[in-house]
Amino acid sequence: MRFEGTADYVVTDDLRMAVNAAIVLERPLLVKGEPGTGKTVLAREIATSIGCPIIEWHIKSTTKAQQGLYEYDAVARLRDSQLGDSRVHDIHNYIRRGKLWEAFTLEQRPVLLIDEIDKADIEFPNDLLQELDRMEFFVYETGQTVKAARRPIVVITSNNEKELPDAFLRRCFFHYIKFPDAETMQQIVDVHFPGIKKKLVAEALNIFFELRDVPGLKKKPSTSELLDWLKLLLNEDMAPETLRERDPRKVIPPLHGALLKNEQDVMLFERLAFMARREDR
Repeated sequence: MRFEGTADYVVTDDLRMAVNAAIVLERPLLVKGEPGTGKTVLAREIATSIGCPIIEWHIKSTTKAQQGLYEYDAVARLRDSQLGDSRVHDIHNYIRRGKLWEAFTLEQRPVLLIDEIDKADIEFPNDLLQELDRMEFFVYETGQTVKAARRPIVVITSNNEKELPDAFLRRCFFHYIKFPDAETMQQIVDVHFPGIKKKLVAEALNIFFELRDVPGLKKKPSTSELLDWLKLLLNEDMAPETLRERDPRKVIPPLHGALLKNEQDVMLFERLAFMARREDR
């Protein structure tokens, strides 16, 4: 079982090696990187590449580790008892399986995505240590032990919003997805827009990387935002010559709302344009 990438996902050699190392070691693959660099999509592409199902657990700030195992709905059972429902005699009717339970009980080895783990409480990773290590957990209400028939391929993503505990990190194989260079970015664009005008892409990539290099930018545009911008440029039938016009009084690129996502960065470029106009006088 090896990951070799797919036709729809550009994978670098170091990322391919990291995925396969995690599969061999049977350890969770912890993937970090800038938002929009394809961390979440990676898990789906692994599942596609090796032909296995995927279970996705998207973490929120309110998510608790227990929800990934199971939840006991005591309120529903109390309500049913008051209504005289016969279901109350079987506690299994009120146990709701979580994503880990689903992954543990699939006949075919799945990919389990735990997406943006750093959004949850700081204790969240520690609360999953034993379950991810032993691949089993105990259901106190029913007295049963749920154990993985086949160890899932676990992919955990993080945007570095919080530091993860050392004990958790020790159990993972770590990989940081570097931001793509110009050559890799060209390959990504070719995958999403086959046959796109080369001159347009060349001008767009020049502007994109120059924009990312502007000092003081609060949020640098990501790969996904570049793809959105290119889609808009194609929709508007933007000519490469229009992008090539580097008028210093028009520092903000056309359709910049796809690239700049907060008012501070827009104001930064407006100030740069104002300073350029003053210098021209």
